[in-house]
Amino acid sequence: MPLFDVYPLYNVTPVSGKGVHVYDDKGIEYLDLYGGHAVISIGHAHPNYVKAIKNQVETLGFYSNAIQNPLQKQLADKLEDLSGCKDYELFLCNSGAEANENALKLASFKTGKKRVIAFEKGFHGRTSAAVAATDNKNIIAPINAQQAVTILPLNDIEAVKTELEKGDVCAVIVEFIQGVGGLDQGTKTFFEEVDKLCKANNTMFIADEVQSGYARSGKFFAYQHYNVTPDVISIAKGMGNGFPIGGILIHPSIESKYGMLGTTFGGNHLACAAGLAVLNTIEDENLIDNVNKIGAYFVEKAKEIPQIKKVKGRGLMLGLEFDFEVGDLRKDLIYNYHMFTGGAANKKLLRILPPLNVKKAHIDQFFEALKKAL
Repeated sequence: MPLFDVYPLYNVTPVSGKGVHVYDDKGIEYLDLYGGHAVISIGHAHPNYVKAIKNQVETLGFYSNAIQNPLQKQLADKLEDLSGCKDYELFLCNSGAEANENALKLASFKTGKKRVIAFEKGFHGRTSAAVAATDNKNIIAPINAQQAVTILPLNDIEAVKTELEKGDVCAVIVEFIQGVGGLDQGTKTFFEEVDKLCKANNTMFIADEVQSGYARSGKFFAYQHYNVTPDVISIAKGMGNGFPIGGILIHPSIESKYGMLGTTFGGNHLACAAGLAVLNTIEDENLIDNVNKIGAYFVEKAKEIPQIKKVKGRGLMLGLEFDFEVGDLRKDLIYNYHMFTGGAANKKLLRILPPLNVKKAHIDQFFEALKKAL
């Protein structure tokens, strides 16, 4: 049976990984500066991660959410400690799209309203409401277009105010650093005013931290660079280091009730074991400090290359903007220099999303290759 052909593929077949490297079926080593869309947070095959999953699958891999699962509470407590999100509650699911879908559903339940405000170049997933809130008409089917969503320009606070005052908006959803869109960010004033306007208009403020969370920005969550209090925070990608897991952190002002949300696989024993291993490693290896140190080093190195017109992003969620489209450059880096990087909706942007334990030597290696490729 052929695979449904929806992915343009590079002619590389990784078969193993270790730390910041992957190895293909020919034994070639690649420097992974993309981590499969920021999923690989603590490195490939981290020994603590491998041990945790191995021990759990040998004990109990799965049972449903109809029974007690203490691993979920352990994960929630550890997440609260490291993130600083005191008193929030955790609902576990399987992916970033599912996290945002549940966040939007919860906002609609809480407010009794249905319209959503999202922003240009935003990406929130491919499920029904999440994809409707994504600024890409090519992936929105007619069945998704039924959703009531208004897409506004980032940083246009008057437009947000006008729409919120109409009284029918259940949620404003925002990436504090846009991922797929190309590392654009709102201003401090904009984000903080949006937060105030949401609270004044009975509207839930949703922080989409699917890509920017889990220390990626240099703080545990990217919204923590600002003085805001999200009602719901969506998480996934780096949360499981490759194991499918997602979730939402829910402000205590939103009351739960049985049947409100649900999932078969979300929060299963293996997913929780993976999630705990990631959090323990972030803490034990001081990875937030490493993100800030290596991120600053990366920015300084980028200044040495005149072809780079702009460095975008924060921490280890970075983009290098050129005055030409980077598709061929990415291919050159893969095939001739054996390095994985990422693209974006901004075709002139090279995205850099390495494991959080990347070292200066790896950054040096990348920039030497980039200079030669350019």
